Amino acid sequence: MRPDWAGFTTARLPHLRYVACDTGTGQVLGWVAASAVSARPVYAGVVEHSIYVHPGCQAHGIGRALLSAFVTGSEDANVWTIQTGIFPDNAASLSLHQAFGFRVVSVRERIGRHYGVWRDVVMMERRSSVAGV
Repeated sequence: MRPDWAGFTTARLPHLRYVACDTGTGQVLGWVAASAVSARPVYAGVVEHSIYVHPGCQAHGIGRALLSAFVTGSEDANVWTIQTGIFPDNAASLSLHQAFGFRVVSVRERIGRHYGVWRDVVMMERRSSVAGV
């Protein structure tokens, strides 16, 4: 079940959200947003992000542009670690994240339930060489 807008926006950091829209129609083509992993000050520079590109718009550079803006914005906000979880069969997302310096830190077996099917999730992270050093 997807959250309504209020639920979605409340859970995301306002300064780390990027949206790609069609300038002619205003249709959302993709987005990337972050959530804090913890309210504890010791984790202030650690976020978890999600990225989405509309299926009809994939392989057009939208995900690359969104993730590039997000990484730059996160470093400007002094985020030193970005975490994410990706289904193992999502080769495009895994490749995109690796191109931006994310590395696989683990595979969590049967941790996500997607359309009633238990799924493994590849856990990835990116450590900044700029922020938090």
